[in-house]
Amino acid sequence: MIIVAAIAMLSFSLPSLIGGNGFLSCYICGIILGNSKIENKKEIVHFFDGVTGIMQIALFFLLGLLVNPSELLQVILPAIAVALALTLIIRPVAAAVSLAPFKAKLNQIAVISFAGLRGASSIVFAILVTVSDNYTESDVFNIVFCVVLLSIGIQGTLLPMVSKKLDMIDEGDVMKTFTDYSNETQIQFICLPVKQGHPWLDKEVRQITLPPETLLVMIMRGERTVIPRGSTQISKGDILVLSAIGFEEKGGYTLPLTEEKISFGHPWSGRTIAQAVPKNVLVVLIKRGERTVIPNGNSIIKSGDILVTHTANEELISYKESYEEGDEDD
Repeated sequence: MIIVAAIAMLSFSLPSLIGGNGFLSCYICGIILGNSKIENKKEIVHFFDGVTGIMQIALFFLLGLLVNPSELLQVILPAIAVALALTLIIRPVAAAVSLAPFKAKLNQIAVISFAGLRGASSIVFAILVTVSDNYTESDVFNIVFCVVLLSIGIQGTLLPMVSKKLDMIDEGDVMKTFTDYSNETQIQFICLPVKQGHPWLDKEVRQITLPPETLLVMIMRGERTVIPRGSTQISKGDILVLSAIGFEEKGGYTLPLTEEKISFGHPWSGRTIAQAVPKNVLVVLIKRGERTVIPNGNSIIKSGDILVTHTANEELISYKESYEEGDEDD
């Protein structure tokens, strides 16, 4: 986050030092970063969304201090003329010229033309014009403020109706961005290493049977990444990446997990999971120091392990209590 913030400040300050447009530079830099692969990108987007909200509060507070309502009435007629020119001529022409080469439909161009609302950024630019050396005698700030109010009040109110008339309403969830896309269904990825004796070893992808609603999405083969096809053969040392729908706790159904610390002298220590663990208990994983082990029935439980288990009844609890009572008797 610190690096991204530093890049944002540099993208604004460096062009400004040589007489360039810092705002345009910062905007282009944001587009480049948004389409780049960055570690922890989702968390960074959420952080800067929060910063953006704080800055917007501060900005509108500042604008409230600068605006004098009595002065707005003096520029209402020029503001209406500018708003009409923008809405009926300038924005439609600009949208058509920009989108027609990409074969955009007429209803798309019409909605984008009508939805070209002016916000706080326009007022900020007007402030910069007012305080710059190129200041004109025209009341730019108040005119722009009136145009923004008219645009938001009229176009913002009519935008849902216009979009519906032009058949541009998306019935699905559109609260997504290209930098922070999250699907309605949580998809989980798992890694499955292929070792000697694995039942899928030397088989083609078409010959293996995957569980329903599970997809083999990638094969990691050394330094290579293989996109699996039906004829792709699975080799020793491959790491298979599978996707499946993640578990969601719904309707009061939960997956209770408990931790079992394997101390020295624990009756499970030195035995395999098949030998030691009750049949109604599933060992989900073993935390062994810094490692995480995905167990099977032949996995040997060692002293110092932490077993993450799932059980459907109270048998494990009573088993632990009897074990602890036995330690006290000893």
